Parts: sequence; structure tokens; C-alpha cells
Amino acid sequence: MNRKLLFATALLLSPALAVAHPGHDHAGIMSGLAHPVFGLDHLLAMLAVGLWAAQQTGTARWALPLTFVATMLLGGLLGFAGVEMPLVETGIAGSVLALGLLVALAVRPPLAVAAGLTALFATSHGVAHGLELPALSSPWGYAAGFVAATAALHGAGYVVARSLPQVAAPLVRIAGAASALAGAWLLAA
Repeated sequence: MNRKLLFATALLLSPALAVAHPGHDHAGIMSGLAHPVFGLDHLLAMLAVGLWAAQQTGTARWALPLTFVATMLLGGLLGFAGVEMPLVETGIAGSVLALGLLVALAVRPPLAVAAGLTALFATSHGVAHGLELPALSSPWGYAAGFVAATAALHGAGYVVARSLPQVAAPLVRIAGAASALAGAWLLAA
């Protein structure tokens, strides 16, 4: 490729890179999409929900991610309204630790217990998302973004876990253990 053409293309794309960071848009959806993906605590928890759902049987496979997304949205609405939850950051770090352990140990509790735990974890994440609404952002666009990103991360965890050949299944449990260690580190920090 011609060096001048490459340089011109890079120069033309540079303004787009300047607004590629979360919080610079005014619509809110890009900030909402970025929040779960670029926050390590959120990313690990969202992926762990998908991994954990993949380890379940029957209804729990879809109920856990759906419960997380719905409860997180309700928590987000509470956060938008300014409702604060005590120890929200501790709850988020604790969710990374707990979800990681649930995956590492391949725990299969009754659906009501699994959904209750999932809802508890999701509430912390939702309130945090709602309280961290960037200035000038549309709350509805932001909510749509963090819901879409969360669902996509759940789906990614689920698809990865279900796509692995049986011989590689222990990798899911190892990923859970790594997430649990990260959660313990987040709690200690």
C-alpha cells in the first residue's frame, strides 16, 4: 500500500479515535455499551454469569442471564433516580468472587437459589451503572447500551463454554477460579 495513502487514512481516522472513549458521546448508548466491557469487575461478572448458565441444565440456562439483565436494569433505574446502595463496590467485587467460585466449582443449586443469587449480584451492578450515568447522556440510551453489552457478554460466556469440546471443559472451571481470584483481589484493594 502506498505510504501517502496509509498516512492520509490514518490522519482522517484520528478524529474518530478521539471520541472513541466512553463518556464523550451525548446519546448515552456508547457509554452504556462501554461501561460493562471496559470495567474489569463488570466484565468478569458478566462473563461468569454466561459461563455459569452454560454449566446448568434446563430452564436455568436461560433464566440466570435473563434474571441478571432484568434485575440489573431495575437496579440501574434506581441508580438513575439517585438511590444509593450501601457497599455497592464491595457487592460488585463480591459478585466477581462468588460467581467465579460458582463456575470453578460447577455449582448447580435449585433454580430459585441460583436466580436469587444472580438477582442479588445484578442489583449491585445495576445501581452502579445507574449512578455512573455520564453527564449529558440520555439515561435511556445509556441503559439500552449497558443492557445490550451485558446480554452480549452473558452470551459470549455461554457460547464459549458450550462450544468447547468435552476434553477442554475444565478450562471453564479454571476461568471461574481465575475470576474468583480477581474478585478476591478486588475485595482486598
